[in-house]
Amino acid sequence: MGPMDLTERQRKHLRGLAHPLNPVILVGGGGVTEGVIAETARALHDHELIKVKVRGAGRADRDAMLERLAAATQSALVTRIGHVAVLYKPRAGNPKVVIPDA
Repeated sequence: MGPMDLTERQRKHLRGLAHPLNPVILVGGGGVTEGVIAETARALHDHELIKVKVRGAGRADRDAMLERLAAATQSALVTRIGHVAVLYKPRAGNPKVVIPDA
């Protein structure tokens, strides 16, 4: 499964669900390492919808890190505001987070 294409309606729904969440992944000065990718994949498997916080990088670097993280975990980058992004990857077989149809 490649990166997901979400409609604006689906993105809006996921943003609403993610609003009260706290970031579970913190990307520091080391950037997106194999350890960060593995931990993000585990968090996505457990929660499906997570927040990621990127510290100490310029806007272009943050965007590149988040794109790489989403691609490496085969998840969808739902939104990014400042240093915090929301990633979504439905669990195969039994998803907990249900999104509306396109």
